Amino acid sequence: MTAEDVSLTPSTESPIWRGAVDWVATADGLWQPWRLLPGRAARAHAPGLINTALMAAGVRAELRTDASAVGLRIRADEPALPVDVLVDGERVARLPVEPGAHEVQVPLPEGTHDVEVWLPQGGIIQVGDLVLSDAGLVEAPAPALRWTTYGSSITQAQAAYGPSETWPALVARRLGWDLTCLGFSGQCHLDPIAARTIAAVPADVISLCLGINIQGNGSFNERSLAPQVSEFVERVREAHPDAAIAVLTPIVSPPREETPNTAGLTLEAVRSAVRAAVTELQGEDANLHLFEGPTVIGTEDVHLLPDDLHPDGEGYRLMADRIAPMLSRLPLPVGVR
Repeated sequence: MTAEDVSLTPSTESPIWRGAVDWVATADGLWQPWRLLPGRAARAHAPGLINTALMAAGVRAELRTDASAVGLRIRADEPALPVDVLVDGERVARLPVEPGAHEVQVPLPEGTHDVEVWLPQGGIIQVGDLVLSDAGLVEAPAPALRWTTYGSSITQAQAAYGPSETWPALVARRLGWDLTCLGFSGQCHLDPIAARTIAAVPADVISLCLGINIQGNGSFNERSLAPQVSEFVERVREAHPDAAIAVLTPIVSPPREETPNTAGLTLEAVRSAVRAAVTELQGEDANLHLFEGPTVIGTEDVHLLPDDLHPDGEGYRLMADRIAPMLSRLPLPVGVR
């Protein structure tokens, strides 16, 4: 194949662009990644949720190529977190994203390599085509186990060192899984649009990190929380009858453990309600699993929580170290490795 510049347009049909639920074209020829179903945005009645759905946590391009460089046009109205470029699993560039439109280009080493371009996990950006310079070979990665994870700011992980080092990104890279990250800062409230989105995205494994935003905002009370968790999990199961589903209760947050919120729930009471809902469903669902958050980040790890809530960069690495083995042991659907 003759070497030439190759442009790869963002699309859910592309086997190279991964992690977005959808892409919407802008008026100036760029593309906006969405992490919820854009056609249902107006029905969410939650502007904050839609705002975070426009942030590209977990969205990336993955390919094998012999190109001499990789380039991308990016636009941001406000400062965003950086873009990471990895070659053969090692980061070779972490590029800041300033307000405005600009082109970034990263030279690649000679030869054929696996290349990943991870978009910022925080801040709203739009991107153009991924441009490969002097490429004689462009291959999509082999099909991988499809993993959707849903949660709060702890899943979006804006305090991670970079977009390739959030705990979902680290787990996906370690296990070789195809990640769709539905982490929404402050917005994990069992929203119907989130359940519909999880239902619409093909998945072999689904993890649901439930409870911290509910406790923080008083979204549900003692009467309503367990039924809402049950209904959310049941909707996901109906859409994915063969997938492994894991529910994770909240990690430790010292000020919230025994302090009631506006709805009268401590963080431990929230864990108890989530636990009760999942335990009841497990009676009829052999591939539904419960993980306890304090086994991931517990009282001995609070030094990794600078604000007593969100892990720092090292905390997210620790989360990945502990969650990856949990997820890797889940029974997978027949025919899926």
